[in-house]
Amino acid sequence: MIIVKSREEIELMRESALIVSKTLGMLASEVKEGVTTLHLDKLAETFIRDHGAEPSFLGLYGFPNSLCMSPNAQVVHGIPNNTPLVSGDIISIDCGAYKNGFHGDHAYTFEVGEVAPETKKLLQVTKESLYVGMREFKAGNRVEDVGNAIQKYTEGHGYGVVRELVGHGLGQKMHEDPEMPNYGKKGRGKLFVEGMVIALEPMINQGTRNIKQLKDGWTILTADGKPSAHFEHDVALVDGKPELLSTYAYIYKALGIESNEEDEFRKIPLVI
Repeated sequence: MIIVKSREEIELMRESALIVSKTLGMLASEVKEGVTTLHLDKLAETFIRDHGAEPSFLGLYGFPNSLCMSPNAQVVHGIPNNTPLVSGDIISIDCGAYKNGFHGDHAYTFEVGEVAPETKKLLQVTKESLYVGMREFKAGNRVEDVGNAIQKYTEGHGYGVVRELVGHGLGQKMHEDPEMPNYGKKGRGKLFVEGMVIALEPMINQGTRNIKQLKDGWTILTADGKPSAHFEHDVALVDGKPELLSTYAYIYKALGIESNEEDEFRKIPLVI
């Protein structure tokens, strides 16, 4: 069952989402060669708590850390460890924060040092597909309209779309209805309704769409060992249109990147 949020609840969710956005922005300047993912995890936990929130992932279904840290061929759900990052790595950082009774949950895949051109393209296309799918999150459409748009865009570049892992509804629980696959056929799935909030998250592989899981019970890898990219935003359906609750603007400010990719999804310009 889709849980509809009031305008007031959506604003509370925006606050939770922006704590995640600020956390990712803080981490952006810390993601570099020689740094361990466990160190980044500790920084994030402290930052989230200092902003009056709790790490959503810590203890969720038994997960041991505050961040899911998934480098290179790891798709999602990687566990932070003491292995230093090296130049050429990419790493998905998935973060959640719980405040005022609601969760924020989004992710960004960072580059470490000099990354191969073909890997850069994977990241670019995956992030672009997030917004391609977001445009289909509107009144009158259904769940698989979004997935179909993401699938067509990414498969058109020769990439594999992970099937076993999907986006989801978001609210007082981390995972709510509906599931939001990154593939599908137009016109299928649950009808979008005003006031719903989703976490939309393309997980796209450079090679095969097939995956496998490590014995730790968490880490998901590409079956062929090729890189995977992961980007995630929190989006509400407001006045029949997608409205971003999260932002990459804090990341871009830290990295010196100029972008207007989010502008069409905001009624009021975001002030950073």
